[in-house]
Amino acid sequence: MKKTLSLRPASERADVPNIQKKGRGWVISGSRLDAIHDMAREMRREPDEAHAALAEELAKEDLGKYKFKRYAVIGSAIVDFACQPLKLVVALDRGDAPEIERRRDASLAAVGLKVVRYDAAEVLGDPEGAGRAVLAAMKARYEELRAAARPQRSTYSRSGARPQRSHSPRSRG
Repeated sequence: MKKTLSLRPASERADVPNIQKKGRGWVISGSRLDAIHDMAREMRREPDEAHAALAEELAKEDLGKYKFKRYAVIGSAIVDFACQPLKLVVALDRGDAPEIERRRDASLAAVGLKVVRYDAAEVLGDPEGAGRAVLAAMKARYEELRAAARPQRSTYSRSGARPQRSHSPRSRG
């Protein structure tokens, strides 16, 4: 008998799955993780039309060190595209199970990943536009992470000069 996953009623579950302090924040059995990786591998071999169109557009661009992995496994989720250095996930909406997608996005956001969603029909209609939108999201995420990593200037005075060291006499002895 094949098991299927379903959502529990709202009264029986938390809004967002709890993150555990184990294995990048996810607790997954080895056999389940192997099954998820096998499923992702199969999806990479046979992508749907929207995914293939966006992958082709992203392959045309010179992204430097920022590459996207197709059908990446993050925790127990398989995401359409993932850029690890930018902590950015690109997801294509296919119109199935919005509640599951919302919970998965919340789980990914809880571990510091930003999820950007695009409609699969729009990607098929205008793959170049979708590629430009992904590039714009990448640039915005790069600036966001860069701004967060900047050192605080609270140790400097208003004039911008460095604080002076106090020169205390050394004891010689």
